[in-house]
Amino acid sequence: MAQLLVRDLDDDVKARLRRRARRHGRSTEEEVREILRAAVHADTAPPQPLGSRLKARFGRVGLESDIEELRGHAAGPADFAG
Repeated sequence: MAQLLVRDLDDDVKARLRRRARRHGRSTEEEVREILRAAVHADTAPPQPLGSRLKARFGRVGLESDIEELRGHAAGPADFAG
């Protein structure tokens, strides 16, 4: 397994990592490994388009059609009259 040495870490950051590890019932070293795993995993997942995320979230309450892509269009206020 590889090793990583981090120099010049702020004392405050180290203390916060220690507290976070304690809350999760892990050693500080294991907590840092878990943070790094999560960061790398999140980086490898392709971002899902906003419209797809909205449809997935609100589809059960009546959103059944796709949401049109608005990339490149100027944002404006919502029109609730129509």
